[in-house]
Amino acid sequence: MNFTWEPLADGISRCRLPFLDVTIGLVWSSAGALLVDTGTTRTEASAVRADAEDLAGREISHVVLTHHHFDHVLGASTFDGAAVYCAPAVAATVTEKAGRLRADAVRYGANPREVDDAIAALRPPQHPTTSEVIDLGERVIILGHPGRGHTDHDLIAVVEGAERTVVFCGDLVEESNDPSIDAESDTTAWPATLDQLLSAGGADAVYVPGHGASVDARFVRRQQQWLAVH
Repeated sequence: MNFTWEPLADGISRCRLPFLDVTIGLVWSSAGALLVDTGTTRTEASAVRADAEDLAGREISHVVLTHHHFDHVLGASTFDGAAVYCAPAVAATVTEKAGRLRADAVRYGANPREVDDAIAALRPPQHPTTSEVIDLGERVIILGHPGRGHTDHDLIAVVEGAERTVVFCGDLVEESNDPSIDAESDTTAWPATLDQLLSAGGADAVYVPGHGASVDARFVRRQQQWLAVH
């Protein structure tokens, strides 16, 4: 294994990438394997792919991109056989704003040559959407846009069918630092968006942030309270 994978439930796992502590989610069952987010470079994503396909025992068939920031989308081309799902804003960024992706990645310390390689290989996502149900057999992934927050288009992936519900939150929730707020964020709407996220997962779900350790509903509530005063 290239990375350490944390089992969250039967057929559901995740790893934390060394670069920027990005979370990658993995869900697999009899009808396919789905990855949540892809990292920054093709080198990073190739290592993720090798691990994920070893764990799942099958090729990655679906990829979900939670939002358009470089550390979540630039590795997507590595999964060339997968159907890619994302918000329309992510598809627009991938196809029209490569310069912005490059500038942000390099500013955060990514290798410029590897970033250029990743950008050159990007292809338009096939499934721009804000709502989708992906059936992998024993596991069902419900994609949704609970509201504005970290960006205006954040998607969450709620995984059902295991012994516990798992919610991949993207950067609507962060554990290893305070939530990332920039010019695209909507701090006024964000607390209400977390209400919708918690409603989708429930009190007993595992919540997987875009960066950091897995958390519970109480942690999400505490982060919601922090956002309400910032």
